[in-house]
Amino acid sequence: MAERPNKRAGRRPERLDRSDRRLPTADRPGRDQGWPRWGIWMVMGLIAAALFFPSFLPSDQIDEVAYDRFLNRVATGEVAEILVDNQTGRIEFTDAEGTTHATTGPLELSIDDRRLLADSGAAVRFETPQPGFLQTWLPLLLPVGLIILFFVWINRRAQGQMSGMMSIGRSRAKTYSTERPGTTFDDVAGYAEVKQEIREVVDFLKDTEKFAEIGARVPKGVLLVGPPGTGKTLIARAVAGEAGVPFLSVTGSDFMEMFVGVGASRVRDLFESARKMGRAIIFIDEVDSIGRKRGAGLGGGHDEREQTLNQMLSEMDGFEDTEGIVMLAATNRPDILDPALLRPGRFDRQVMVPLPELEDRRQILEVHTKGKQVGDDVDLGVVARGAPGMSGADLANLVNEAALTAVRAGDDAIRAEHLDVARDRILMGQKRESMALTDDDKENTAYHEAGHAICAAVLPNADPVHKVTIIPRGRALGVTMMLPERDRHTSRQDHLEDELVVCMGGRVAEDLVFGVIANGAHSDLVYATESARRMVREWGMSNVVGPMAWSSHNQVFLGDEMLAARDYSDETARVIDKEIQRILVEQEKRCRDLLTKHRQALDLVARALLEHETISGDEVNRLIGAATGGTDPTQGNGSSGDTAVTVEPEPAEDPTPVD
Repeated sequence: MAERPNKRAGRRPERLDRSDRRLPTADRPGRDQGWPRWGIWMVMGLIAAALFFPSFLPSDQIDEVAYDRFLNRVATGEVAEILVDNQTGRIEFTDAEGTTHATTGPLELSIDDRRLLADSGAAVRFETPQPGFLQTWLPLLLPVGLIILFFVWINRRAQGQMSGMMSIGRSRAKTYSTERPGTTFDDVAGYAEVKQEIREVVDFLKDTEKFAEIGARVPKGVLLVGPPGTGKTLIARAVAGEAGVPFLSVTGSDFMEMFVGVGASRVRDLFESARKMGRAIIFIDEVDSIGRKRGAGLGGGHDEREQTLNQMLSEMDGFEDTEGIVMLAATNRPDILDPALLRPGRFDRQVMVPLPELEDRRQILEVHTKGKQVGDDVDLGVVARGAPGMSGADLANLVNEAALTAVRAGDDAIRAEHLDVARDRILMGQKRESMALTDDDKENTAYHEAGHAICAAVLPNADPVHKVTIIPRGRALGVTMMLPERDRHTSRQDHLEDELVVCMGGRVAEDLVFGVIANGAHSDLVYATESARRMVREWGMSNVVGPMAWSSHNQVFLGDEMLAARDYSDETARVIDKEIQRILVEQEKRCRDLLTKHRQALDLVARALLEHETISGDEVNRLIGAATGGTDPTQGNGSSGDTAVTVEPEPAEDPTPVD
C-alpha cells in the first residue's frame, strides 16, 4: 500500500493534542501565569546594579595628598575647613584659596593630631555616614527572598508532577481535524475491492439519517486484517478523509501502563471524547496487543490487559446504532484475538487487506516512482511481475534501494539494472565481496547451486530459474533464485513435491559428485521437512494418514498448545513421522535419478558458475539444452498427469531463493 502525493498542496492533517484542546488557553502547557523565568533574572540584575553601580559613577576630581603633608599645611595655617570620616578615616580639607584636597589618616587620630587640628583655627567637623535603605535591608532581604523563591519553585514542580499523575488516565489518542482530512481513497494505490467493501462506512458517516430511516445497522467495528506493510493504517485514514469526520488514532500499546486500571481509564476517556465530537472514527492500530485471548498464556492472565479489554467491550456495547461513531482496528494476528471482540455487535466485520496483486503492485510502483528520475528502459509492469509477495512497504523500499544504487553508480536516473540489483539485495541479501572462498569451497558451492538450478529447470511444476550465483550473499555462500510466472494462491501436491526435489538438489549434487555431504544444505532440509510435515498433518496429502488435519505448533507462546492435550495418539504420531520420512526419502530418490540423468548438464552449469560466478535462468536452460542435444528442458512445464490436490488459499508466495 502506498500513499500518493496529496493533490491539495499545503493541506496536511492537523494533529491536535486532546489535553491541549480541553484546557483553557491560559492553562495550556508552556503558557505559565507566574513570572517568566527571564523576569526573575531581570529583578536580580536591577538589585545588583543598585548596589554596585554607584561605586563606578564618575566623581569630581579631588587632589590626593599625603597625610604628613596635610599635617604640615594644617600647622602653617593653610587649611580653612576639615571634614573627617569616622568610619573610613578619609579626610577632605579646603585651603585658603577654596581648593578641596583629600587624604587618608588613621581611624583614630592621636592626641597630638587632634590638638594640632584644634589649634590650627580651621573649621573641623567629624561625621559618621548613615547607610541607605538598600545597604541596611538588602543583606537581610536577599537570603529571605532566595528561600521564598526556592519554595515557590519546589511547589510548582510538585504541582506539575501531580498534574501528570492526575492526567495518566487520559487517552493518548492523536486527533486529526475535520478541516484537513489529508488522505482520501484517491491517495491509496490499488486495492479496489478493499475500498469498495469499506466505502459503506463512509456513506454511513456522511448520511446517518438515511440508514436510520430504513432501519439498516452499519457495523460498529471494522477490523482490517492483513500482513505487515500492506497499508491498513493508510486505508483507515482514507476512510476518515472521505467521510470528513474527526479521526482519533491510537495504538494498542498506548493503553498499557505499569498501574493497573490506567488502560481502562484511557479507554473510557477515548470513547467519551469521541461522543463529544458527534460523528467520529476511532482507529486502534495493533489491536492484538490489548485484544489477546483472555486467560491464555503460560503465566495465566494479565490483569491490566484484561481490564482494558473488558472496558473496551463494554464501551462498544454502549454505542447506539445512530450515534455516528465507527471503530476501526488493524492487526496482522486475527487468530489470537479474543472471541468476544469479534462477535456481532462489536468488530463484526473483517476486511482482508492482502498482499497486492500484479496490477496493484504496478500502481503502487507508479506512486513511489513519482518525483524520481526514471530511465526509459524501466517497465514497471515487468518490475511488478518480478516482485510477487512484496507488500507496499517492500515496493517502496525496492524503489528507494534502486535510487541509492543509481547514486552510487553515478547515474542521473533509475534504470532497469538498478532495480534488478535492488531486488537481488532485498531477496538474496547484500554481497559479501570481502569474503574469500577457497577453491574447494567454490567448487562445492557451484555444484550445490547447480543441483538446485537443474532440478528447477527440468521439473514441470517448479518455478522458473531467474538467477544463480555463487557470490556470498547474506548468510548463504550461494543462491538460486526462482520467480513464479504468476501469483499463486493455492499449492498443488505435484507442485509441492517438485519443490521438495528442488530443495534436495544441492545436497544430492554434492553427494553425487564428491561422495560426501557438507553442512550447506541445513536450511534446505529445514524447509523441506516443514513442508512435508504440513503436507501430512494439515493438508491431507498422505494416503496412509488420510483426510485428517491437525493444527500447527507455531503458536506455542499463546499457551493453548502447552495446556491442551495432544489431539492424536502416540500411534498416530508414529504414523505421521513415518509418512514425513517417506515423502522426503521418495523426493530425494527422484532428485538423485534426475541429476544422474542430467549429470553432463550439472557439470556444465557448475563450470559456468565457477567461471562467471553469476548466470541467468536462460543460460541454465541453454546449457541443459546443449547437454541433452538441444531438447528444451522446460517442455511440458505447467502440466502433469498426476492427480492434483489443492490446499487452502494462502498469501502469494515470495520469490524462492534456495541456498
